Amino acid sequence: MPTIANRLFEDIKPGDAASAQRTVSAADLRAWACAFGDAGHLAGAGDSQAVAGVAASLFAALVGSALPGPGAAIRSSTVSLSAPLPVDMPLTVVVTVRETHGADKTLVLDGRVTGPDAGVIATATIVVAAPAVAARVDVPEHRLEGLLERCRGLKPMPTAVVHPVSLDAIEGALDAAAAGLILPVLYGPEAEIRRIAAAAGLDLSGARIVSTASEEESAAKAAAAAGAGEVEALMKGSLHTDVLLHAVMQKEAGLRTGRLLSHCAMMSVPTYARRVVLTDVALNIAPDTDQKRDICQNAIGFARALGVETPKVAVLAAVEMVRTKMAATVDGAILAKMADRRQIVGGIVDGPLDLDAAVDAGAAKVKHIVSPVAGVADVLLVPNIEAGNMIYKNLAFMSDAQAAGLVVGARVPVMLTSRADSASARRFSAAAAVLYADALKREPDAILPVTAD
Repeated sequence: MPTIANRLFEDIKPGDAASAQRTVSAADLRAWACAFGDAGHLAGAGDSQAVAGVAASLFAALVGSALPGPGAAIRSSTVSLSAPLPVDMPLTVVVTVRETHGADKTLVLDGRVTGPDAGVIATATIVVAAPAVAARVDVPEHRLEGLLERCRGLKPMPTAVVHPVSLDAIEGALDAAAAGLILPVLYGPEAEIRRIAAAAGLDLSGARIVSTASEEESAAKAAAAAGAGEVEALMKGSLHTDVLLHAVMQKEAGLRTGRLLSHCAMMSVPTYARRVVLTDVALNIAPDTDQKRDICQNAIGFARALGVETPKVAVLAAVEMVRTKMAATVDGAILAKMADRRQIVGGIVDGPLDLDAAVDAGAAKVKHIVSPVAGVADVLLVPNIEAGNMIYKNLAFMSDAQAAGLVVGARVPVMLTSRADSASARRFSAAAAVLYADALKREPDAILPVTAD
């Protein structure tokens, strides 16, 4: 959990500055417009109130987090737009101290937002009252760009891209490579891969190709390479998921751990200022209690690899009370007791919890739920694939959530990319795979621990 500290008036002088990199999506503009009534400018035109509001918010966020930081109060702010705000492109936000006024301990800041070409998009004059007392604030991780930041100190990960015979599969692999996340090895029919890449003008010079004749051969060779340590992760290309996972589970591949494979997705929802891991939304259809134990343990390892020190797991059901006719509530109670008996380790598990009590402390209080997980869950373990898939797609397609998903439980992470995934979702999943594989090498007993029988 990152910590931010403020600066008092006495420690600030003219010329001091703070900056941040931000990317604004079309969804961000829509959300701002809807929240503040700018319905006539939902497309984000350069002169819209939504764009001016977003620019003002970028400056306010930097003032509140860096200069002067927590405890600062903006007295006035004037924002001027110089150019349309580019969408899905990196922006640089800077505030610089122009004047300091000792009589009332206020600062006059100049603000500037520039685009990737360094062109000025917005400027501002901001009058701020400096914080009265020193403060340090722990801030929960939220947006998934932090995963990319954490990967910057790691080497690109050799990754088998399995049967990439579609444009989106090849682009996804090359995009992750361009971001410095992976070194792609493409397993598939070489002539077909090169034909698709050439037609789209894609450069394959940075990728090695292992030619195969079928989906099954691509999966088998890629899994064998992972088992031999030649690659550290698998990325699904254009083949069926069951073909890939069947190869992973073959004894001769050497990737089995004795643990059930399950899917974990770290989600960042704009209206909820904490990351959550959702599991299992893509693999196990109707897991029994023992399978949910593995799903829970896998999710704890996934969350720890991605930076959650002690994951809090909410076993979800429709109600928070145990009802013997509702299997999900019984599973929740059993899994919580399994954690007490160290059959699940590395996290805190409680259930059954309904979704509102798991993620909202106010709802838990109204329902008189006393739980170390209620309101602060890091992991949401769903009853079955229907519930999980609907939650996932609701967040991704109706709530503009960011997502990073992996299949875990094997000796290497598996990325299940989809044609519907955005470029950013593919990058976040690749970053998650890099962090998971790195953690698995450094602390295997924490990511795939041995538990009590």
